[in-house]
Amino acid sequence: MTDSPTPPPSPTPAPAAARGERASLADGLRFAFGTLTVLPVRLTRWDRPAARTGMLCAPLAGLVVGLAAAAAGGALLLLGAGPLLAAVATVAVPAALTRGLHLDGLADTADGLGSAKPAADALRIMKASDVGPFGVISLVFLLLGQVAAVAELFRDGWAYGALGAATAAASARLALTLASRTGVPAARPEGLGAAVAGAVPRGAALAVAGVVLAAAAAAAAPLGVAAAVRGGGAVLVGLGVGEVLLRHCVRRFGGVTGDVFGAVAEASATAALVFLTLG
Repeated sequence: MTDSPTPPPSPTPAPAAARGERASLADGLRFAFGTLTVLPVRLTRWDRPAARTGMLCAPLAGLVVGLAAAAAGGALLLLGAGPLLAAVATVAVPAALTRGLHLDGLADTADGLGSAKPAADALRIMKASDVGPFGVISLVFLLLGQVAAVAELFRDGWAYGALGAATAAASARLALTLASRTGVPAARPEGLGAAVAGAVPRGAALAVAGVVLAAAAAAAAPLGVAAAVRGGGAVLVGLGVGEVLLRHCVRRFGGVTGDVFGAVAEASATAALVFLTLG
């Protein structure tokens, strides 16, 4: 697979100083939606300032994906389908809107981690086009977990399923914001991982995390205090699981890659969904 879902306009981007030290919000949104979704967004810049702003905007891309997923599941419920079928549609939409690249990244990362080989050999395994047994098993159980969790939420009502889908998708992309923070190295000199690794200041990443956490709690507040607490908790749990996986991959591979980003996103989304079903 390719390490980047959307190829940059130039394989040798101009230095940041030549383009200015800052990127506009529009450039950042194009970067976020152009690299993290299949929506028809044209990338205008592929440099560190654009990567910094783009990864800070990543939760917005996740929110759009999550709302689309919630709409698909909700539409099926309104048409008389059961919670399980609605859950399958809800889980399928994010896969379609990312060309399955996050799931592919999860499978490749699982194969690399499960290989028990040195970092360089594990990275070569991850870059191969085929999927090994660890990748297949990881995909099967992760998708089963996501479908089961969303079905449980839809059984409580459309609003719970919709909020779950949106919260999980935003949390997954917020995990990518934090994975792009200063101090997290790239494992390879090319690809999306190298483009965004270490691009986001820690303070800015934490500020965005606070905004997303507050927004998740506020969105669930109309369903009650317990739902609001659970919504904020889901974000924290998703980030925690993503952080554990991120640190393990950095130790194992020497840094992050596009595949690792995909794995972190999927692990975070799944953890958030599972947490929302508890209690």
